[in-house]
Amino acid sequence: MAQRLIISTHFECELATAISECNHDQVFVLVDETTKTSCWESINAFFCLKGAKLITIAATDEHKTLEAVVGVWEALQQGNATRHSLMINIGGGMVTDLGGFAASTFKRGINFINVPTTLLAMIDASVGGKTGINFGGYKNEIGVFSEAKYVIIDTCWLKTLDKENLLSGYAEMIKHGLLANDTMWNELVTMDFEALDLEKLKKMIAQNLKVKERIVTKDPLEQGIRKALNLGHTFGHAFEAWALRRKPILHGVAVAYGMVCELYLSVVKKGFPTDKMRTTVNFIKANYGVLGITCNDYDELIDLMKHDKKNRFGNINVSLLSNIGEANINQTISEDEAKEALDFFREGYA
Repeated sequence: MAQRLIISTHFECELATAISECNHDQVFVLVDETTKTSCWESINAFFCLKGAKLITIAATDEHKTLEAVVGVWEALQQGNATRHSLMINIGGGMVTDLGGFAASTFKRGINFINVPTTLLAMIDASVGGKTGINFGGYKNEIGVFSEAKYVIIDTCWLKTLDKENLLSGYAEMIKHGLLANDTMWNELVTMDFEALDLEKLKKMIAQNLKVKERIVTKDPLEQGIRKALNLGHTFGHAFEAWALRRKPILHGVAVAYGMVCELYLSVVKKGFPTDKMRTTVNFIKANYGVLGITCNDYDELIDLMKHDKKNRFGNINVSLLSNIGEANINQTISEDEAKEALDFFREGYA
């Protein structure tokens, strides 16, 4: 059965249906310390979750580690999980990434359902079959492609989020708008976060997911056009790993900063319209602030970029745009070009 994506209108019924469609002998639920309180306690009385065994891991991306995965494997083993058991991952991208990886590798793979509770996880982490953990100081260094049987998206969970976490997910929505069309992009970069309309956001999420699904369906294993979804991520992952060694920032915030750099390179190398770059960059600056890097950090950031999974033969590989909806994948940039983009980020953007 291919992954089924549900934009929820009645969460308990949809979850019960998803569980019943996945033949299972036991149900395990994975949460982190945050979603245990904010989410699990509001649904643990559901009849469909009666008898489910709860596994709790530490929250935040710094705990997306091999040690945490081992803890999940041990909990499954001690709970007598079999190849026919089912795991439900309830949480943000850290939980769905790590939980999907743990489920996909335990006894060579058990079924899992993702219930993303952050905007980032709804837009990015729970759809497309990427699972993984950080390793050796690098983002998502270890992982597999493995789709959840179901992804159930209920925007009611967004009421539990602060503005920073909403913005983190919204960065991935901006990316999808840049990959889609002017209408979607314009709607995204004119959003007023001080008067956020959750119903409007729900419709925008559904549109966003169609963009991602269309791309992923064409290229499930990221051999070609799916690489367009990496827009902002080469620089973004470097910013995120750099910050993790100092004061961590959220993934989507790092991607927003990465898009600043990669849109600048899109203008320089691919003729992306300067006015559209400036509009996007100004929106990011107004809502995401700045990251305090200096020119003394360039070598470390470039080293981090060189370890990115998208690279080949030691080159730095990025996805760029020649216009909105016109992606250029497998674009190699030099260290000097990377430094030029970082200069823009520090000076032209700050």
